[in-house]
Amino acid sequence: MPRPCRCRRIRCKPDTNYFKPRGIPVDMLEEVTLTLDELEAVRLADWEGLYQEDAAEKMNISRQTFGNIINSAHKKIADVLLNAKALKIEGGVVKRVN
Repeated sequence: MPRPCRCRRIRCKPDTNYFKPRGIPVDMLEEVTLTLDELEAVRLADWEGLYQEDAAEKMNISRQTFGNIINSAHKKIADVLLNAKALKIEGGVVKRVN
């Protein structure tokens, strides 16, 4: 039995939660879902340039968990870009903080 997910703190909730390649109808696209905690990990590590330990602390998770989340997010984003898929941002065990 896996351990229950610890609630992750996030600051960003995007205004837009769906991105797709231009010129391809939505019904022809495969969809990849990026969770809100994965988006927050990308924001902290790639946008703000924080080290994993500092970013993990902001999200209230361990450094290893942060590393797993960011790796998953990077794979999903690469899949979307390289294989012309749609990206949907939603879900995850998160708590929004300001």
